[in-house]
Amino acid sequence: MKKLLSVVLALALIGCSDDEVGDVSLGMLTTKDIKLNVLVDPKVPGVTCHIASVEANLDFADPSDSSIACRQTGEITPQMIAAIDRSKSGEVVFRKSKSVLFKSMKVRRIFDAESQTLMYLSYSTKETSGSYKHSLSTVPLWGTSAYQKVTPASE
Repeated sequence: MKKLLSVVLALALIGCSDDEVGDVSLGMLTTKDIKLNVLVDPKVPGVTCHIASVEANLDFADPSDSSIACRQTGEITPQMIAAIDRSKSGEVVFRKSKSVLFKSMKVRRIFDAESQTLMYLSYSTKETSGSYKHSLSTVPLWGTSAYQKVTPASE
């Protein structure tokens, strides 16, 4: 019995993470919970994102659905914006395994220079029901020291 209890506790701890800030049960007759994770952008620490995703306890794969909300929670400087990947595909700032085999959820930061906005795209890396599940949140630089007025090329 002690060994079984040890295995159950070990499995429970595997699902725990330092960035989990909430856990909502979907009911007594299901093994699924909504996990809430917090992400502070490593290169733009003035941005905090909260990600909600469903996790199925005791299953080998979690559902692909997730949502993301990002807000400015501190200073955003020109130096921070200069340090990020400014390509159209941006860069991955967070990843979480969603199955034993190859499915993960990623958050990618993409900078829209024209609108001076940071975009955070949460997405699943495996097609589910004919769709790649995704969610988008934006953080405008307006009002920060990083904001730069973009002038049209014709001026």
